[in-house]
Amino acid sequence: MNRKTKSTLRKTHRYLGLFLGVQFIMWTASGLYFSWTDLDEIHGDHFRQPDSSPEAFAGLSGPELPGGMMFRRIELRAIAGHPYYWVNDSLLVDARSGSVHPEISEEEARAVAASYMRDDLPVRKVTRLEAAGPHHEYRGRPLPAYEIEYEHPEAVKAYVSARDGRFQSVRHRSWRWFDFLWMTHTMDYQGRDNINNTLLRIFSLMGLVTVLSGIVLWSVSSPTLRQLKNRIRSIPG
Repeated sequence: MNRKTKSTLRKTHRYLGLFLGVQFIMWTASGLYFSWTDLDEIHGDHFRQPDSSPEAFAGLSGPELPGGMMFRRIELRAIAGHPYYWVNDSLLVDARSGSVHPEISEEEARAVAASYMRDDLPVRKVTRLEAAGPHHEYRGRPLPAYEIEYEHPEAVKAYVSARDGRFQSVRHRSWRWFDFLWMTHTMDYQGRDNINNTLLRIFSLMGLVTVLSGIVLWSVSSPTLRQLKNRIRSIPG
């Protein structure tokens, strides 16, 4: 390899390394965090009550659907100790009176959250969410919803869908760190989960070029490798 080619290769390796260095650090740091954390804790399982048997109800009536609506899917669920049908993934119907329940109240949302969360977590406040942006911790889930915030050093929050009364998720400080580091790992700065995004592909290719150029530089400049080559050449054919 001539001197000019070596110089070009060194500059390419050096500047790519400088440009990619911060991202390499983030990939490494996030990978370490992921490998050293318990996913059950990240999901907030230690803030939840142990799994219990579903409630049983008697004296239920069949739901009456408005406007000749046909049954496609029906599920019985308990909301604040009261039975409801969730019909066609769109309609909440009282399982005793048969009336449509447009959405649950704040008190019902508190009761739903209480049935899932530990008893020693006092509620600090409840907020109704009408929208959640792409960076919100409740992104991509049913709206409107109730955000139940608890008194806890980890800033624990639980989310309950207002339309169907379903308990959605638990969020806390460790989860938020995980979410931030996952964003830097995947380089999807919009929705976090698209690992096929263009930016990640570009940085991955540039990282490969950086590593390969480093290997080539070592192979052409290593005294040990040069001596080994000379010894091989000096062996009689």
